[in-house]
Amino acid sequence: MESEPPREAEDLVVDRESDESFETYQLRVRRKLPSRRLDKYLHGRFPSLSRTAIQRLIRDGSVTVNGRAIKPSYEMSGGDVIDLTLPAQPPKRLIPENIPLEIVYEDDELMAINKQAGIICHPARGDQTGTIANAVAYHADRLSQGSAPFRPGIVHRLDKYTTGIMLIAKSDEAHWRLSLQFERRTIQKTYLAVVQGTLQLDGDTIDAPIGVHPVVREKFSVFVREKKLHTKSAVTHYEVGERYGDHTLVKLFPKTGRTHQLRVHMSHIGHPIVGDAMYGGRVVSEQSLTGTGSDRPLFVNQALHAWRIAFRHPISEAPLELEAPFPPPFRRLVTILRERRDEAG
Repeated sequence: MESEPPREAEDLVVDRESDESFETYQLRVRRKLPSRRLDKYLHGRFPSLSRTAIQRLIRDGSVTVNGRAIKPSYEMSGGDVIDLTLPAQPPKRLIPENIPLEIVYEDDELMAINKQAGIICHPARGDQTGTIANAVAYHADRLSQGSAPFRPGIVHRLDKYTTGIMLIAKSDEAHWRLSLQFERRTIQKTYLAVVQGTLQLDGDTIDAPIGVHPVVREKFSVFVREKKLHTKSAVTHYEVGERYGDHTLVKLFPKTGRTHQLRVHMSHIGHPIVGDAMYGGRVVSEQSLTGTGSDRPLFVNQALHAWRIAFRHPISEAPLELEAPFPPPFRRLVTILRERRDEAG
């Protein structure tokens, strides 16, 4: 039986980024590995993942060698640089925590909350406490088991710094019925964002596939001219709400649910979301906008709010339309931009 050489003599593993749903790594192969397939090599480095799972990740484009998509049978060479985006490893148990929740709606089958900025939705390797899942496990009498015991009730997610409405399922039946509505795209979600610049059209559809950024693995990017194994179709409709000269308030209607989709799409058309430094958005303060007041940033990150959700109740099937109040920084930003516009005539 072939033995694995010591890792220290063969490669360097760098944990580059962790998210609530994925972790990225980079491996640099220091010497040639005769007849060593990529999938077998990675299985030796990540034994908790089966070779079948690793092969699926390679084919999906979550693994690249020297910046290129590759086959599982690729034979490793000295100097190869492997980038991986792997599913985050969950904790073994969920710890209920008394974290305040802003509840927008609640009945025996589901709960809707207004998620605050800076909190992730469920535990990952680096963040096992302080999440929405920890909070709802403390506050709710019962929750669905969902896809895993560390995500009770979590039907869908919002980015860490995106605020707004989230649905929490209390029963397994409610969970799978809500999930089915998401899968069939019959749930209508409306986001509000303040973006840089003035959009010339009152509304349009952005149809641009999204994949992992070729260089910065924790980012995502649009691929239009070339096909990539790891790209997925992504469609966003937008409508202009208000124009403020150098900024615009837009309503965003995602037709697909890709990671960072709204942020990537708005950046792609040249109007990044305010505060979203990852995708080209500027960090703003009252002083930078008005010349007076505090120079403290209004946002920890992007000015993006999941404002409204329309769906059918998972048990009664009655139509529901719920809204999440705007967080104070969002309201303050819009107030400042309106006042500047009105003063300028």
